[in-house]
Amino acid sequence: MKDKIEKFEDLKIWQQSVDLAVNLYKELSGCKDFGLRDQIQRSAVSVPSNIAEGFDRHSNKEFIRYLRIAKSSCAELRTQLIIAGRINLFESKGIVEETIKLSAMIQTMVTYREKQNRTA
Repeated sequence: MKDKIEKFEDLKIWQQSVDLAVNLYKELSGCKDFGLRDQIQRSAVSVPSNIAEGFDRHSNKEFIRYLRIAKSSCAELRTQLIIAGRINLFESKGIVEETIKLSAMIQTMVTYREKQNRTA
């Protein structure tokens, strides 16, 4: 594993958020509740997309801004998964836990990048 982050694909938070989105697409492939399914999929795709967009802005301030948007999308996704679980669309508890961990990882990155701003 290399230590230097050269592209957004090197970021663990991006990798895990892509895995989460792919897993949700597979989980929901047969889902007939098109409205909730589509909303879950859009939220799931939004997380890694915002991480990638922020990283490629090549500005620490912009990256932090997009990380916050990604974290908000993760909260939106978690809410939708909780609703899906409560209506028995599928078993969402494990995936909800993944969103909690991912959100914490994103916040750790935000905190780290904010410290870089203060020391620069």
